[in-house]
Amino acid sequence: MATTTNNPALRAITTGALIAGVLDATFAVIVDVLILRIFSLLGVLQWIATGALGSAAFSGGLATAGLGVVIHFALAFFFAALYYVAAQRIPPLRTQAAAFGLSYGIVIWLVMDLVVIPHSGVPASPFNPVVFVAFLVDHAVFVGLPIALAVKRYAMT
Repeated sequence: MATTTNNPALRAITTGALIAGVLDATFAVIVDVLILRIFSLLGVLQWIATGALGSAAFSGGLATAGLGVVIHFALAFFFAALYYVAAQRIPPLRTQAAAFGLSYGIVIWLVMDLVVIPHSGVPASPFNPVVFVAFLVDHAVFVGLPIALAVKRYAMT
């Protein structure tokens, strides 16, 4: 059985996904709970679950918050695995990991915010350009960059 210590692909994907997932979730809590005060910690996690359950997720308590955690980290693992696979085939993704990681994070946010979320069960909300840019930067720095650097560090050495 492969472990993260003897399987470079698994180590790169796991490290990138966990770091990105934790940093992104922390950013969301700081912005949504402490600055904007639109959610509680539980509400942030339930908001993620609305993608699958719609507004009913907000009345699901810890169960839907747990689903939100699972969805959040499943997406982080998906995006880390996708970058890993691409980096195997496209050398600049390895050699210029910082630049491509930042760009990858921006692409992730644009796809999630403009394509995935509008076609999911997430309740519609008015566009807020400050929040949009804040989460664009969040995904560049706290999602794409750690994934790319983990892939470079653990799978491409």
